[in-house]
Amino acid sequence: MNPDRTLLVATRSRHKLLELRELIDVPGVQLVSLDEAGIPEEAAEADLEVYDSFAENARAKAVYFHRRSGLPTIADDSGLCVDGLDGGPGVRTRRFAPEDMAERYGRDEANNFYLLQRMRGLPEEGRGARYRCAIAYEDGERSLLVEGTVEGRIADAPRGDGGFGYDPLFVVPEYGKTFGELPGDVKARLSHRSRAARALTTALREA
Repeated sequence: MNPDRTLLVATRSRHKLLELRELIDVPGVQLVSLDEAGIPEEAAEADLEVYDSFAENARAKAVYFHRRSGLPTIADDSGLCVDGLDGGPGVRTRRFAPEDMAERYGRDEANNFYLLQRMRGLPEEGRGARYRCAIAYEDGERSLLVEGTVEGRIADAPRGDGGFGYDPLFVVPEYGKTFGELPGDVKARLSHRSRAARALTTALREA
């Protein structure tokens, strides 16, 4: 990638934008959000993540927002895959809990509560889990796709108040702590998104 370029991050999530800004370090390249780029939200965005894989969803978003903006664009799709739930919630990670529960408790808290509810009674081997992330890049001439994974297990109850999403439930075995308990710099080094972002950074630096 040439220096002095703007790289659009196809997300409206403040948490995700901040995390990617810390993880993707390409000299001369500035990461901007959809809102910062002046791209208004459209109803069609709700229909982008309709595929059964993180990779396909990420690619669909990158292509869509590149076409709308004309900017080189990255988009990610990521989620939690639990052994005892046959790989679920998977691509439904963000909207796993029923809507009435999300409205009552807030999306993150509802998702965590619903996950524990669905896992009630599972044997210990069913608590194995992994976070997966796919990041797609599109600039009209070049397409890239990178992925990252981190293995762990699901705790019996939320622990820690750091991170977001399912972080208070995701135990990293080598530390015996959840992402919600670990310092931010440790999570940044270990997480699925950081591993995918490092792979993307390498690819963009070489372009």
